[in-house]
Amino acid sequence: MSSVACPDASGSRLLTRPRSGIVRAVFNPVDYGRIQSALASSAGWLELAIVIACASVAWALDARLERRRAAHASSHSATTSSLHGFAHALFPLLAFALLFLARLLYRRYAPPVFLDIALPLALAFAAIRVLIYGLRRIFPQQRWLRAWERGLTILALLTLVLHYIGVLPGVATELDSIVVPIGKGHVSLLAIGKGILLVLVTLAITLWISGLIEQRLMSSETLEGNMRVVLAKFVRAVLLLLAILLSLEAVGIDLTVLTVFGGAVGVGIGLGLQKLASNYIAGFTILLDRSIRIGDVVTVDNRYGTIAKVTSRYVVVRSLDGVEAIVPNETLVTTTVLNHTYTSKEVRVTVNVRVPYDSDVDKALRIMEEIAATEPRVLGAPPARAFVVRFADTAIELELGVWINDPEAGQIDLRSALSRKILAAFRAQSIAMAPPAPEFRLVNAQPLPPGGATGARA
Repeated sequence: MSSVACPDASGSRLLTRPRSGIVRAVFNPVDYGRIQSALASSAGWLELAIVIACASVAWALDARLERRRAAHASSHSATTSSLHGFAHALFPLLAFALLFLARLLYRRYAPPVFLDIALPLALAFAAIRVLIYGLRRIFPQQRWLRAWERGLTILALLTLVLHYIGVLPGVATELDSIVVPIGKGHVSLLAIGKGILLVLVTLAITLWISGLIEQRLMSSETLEGNMRVVLAKFVRAVLLLLAILLSLEAVGIDLTVLTVFGGAVGVGIGLGLQKLASNYIAGFTILLDRSIRIGDVVTVDNRYGTIAKVTSRYVVVRSLDGVEAIVPNETLVTTTVLNHTYTSKEVRVTVNVRVPYDSDVDKALRIMEEIAATEPRVLGAPPARAFVVRFADTAIELELGVWINDPEAGQIDLRSALSRKILAAFRAQSIAMAPPAPEFRLVNAQPLPPGGATGARA
């Protein structure tokens, strides 16, 4: 450990200040005598100018990057959006990097004063911005985050002020003396607070990195949709777990205490969270076996629609009228799901017609097939075919079957168009449409008396 001589407030004697590293030097309380001496010398004013220059350069670089982001904002890409969200922390991070380099160079000629004050400020602002970005990733579109950002900023500034005037080191010493037993070890309240802060910052950085990786995976065209979702969820889970474990290990917390927590979570899953756990397991099963993919047209739980979103807990089924149903993954695994586009998107659509017995059936079938060929949504292969379904009591039932390859566009409009054209063509060719079969209902029917019909006549 070396010492550096510096003049005191009066300038008549020298003081020795230990210098055991940049961390201790930067985060020591402010010596107001050194500030007064620095302001009385040209070297101090030069250091203050260096601090202002570093902040100005960081601001100019951030402004230039902001203009470039605004120029590319029209593309609305996911990666650009993610970088734009993290860009709020670029100014303090750039300022911290420039101030750090300036201090390394300046300390060779004189002991830094204003640089030691500016470095914690830049670091605090960068930590706040990174933390707020992580909260925005976890809780998107929440208005209370703006109030939290202002509150955290004020709290960080107040903490720095208390540290600079020498109050915070005493509070830290008192917190460090209070020991809390956790498992087989003992952890101080100061270590717990540092651990929480480190975990929050680590999670924010991890969420940003995992968000970038997830967006790259989701935009990849070489991977299938389900595989992209599985890899994205897996990468995020692994990175979050590693971030928590590394941050806890960094503050000196024995990771063996997590075994108790893991056992408690296992008991909770076995008793009360088994449905939630089963949904998550079913979700990864669906993603891995590729039985359901985004864009498939399915019928599940009496709901017909398109798979709009697949998550690890539920699947969003969007019906043709715009209503979105959230179906738990367990339902998709334990019940029968009609996937209309599992191997192919070609779907058969039918239209039923009833004609009297004295009608020209061959002519009616030919007209129905010719009408189907005029619809643009109807495929030419396989061709549209009309059949005699059965002989009913009062009419002959005909069926027109056509094939389409866009089931997500709906079927009712196609059936309506075909029905209207068939009706107009039958009227033009003098082919009658048979009415539906009569239906008889007994209103206020009385039970027969004992003896059956004989008793009734009596």
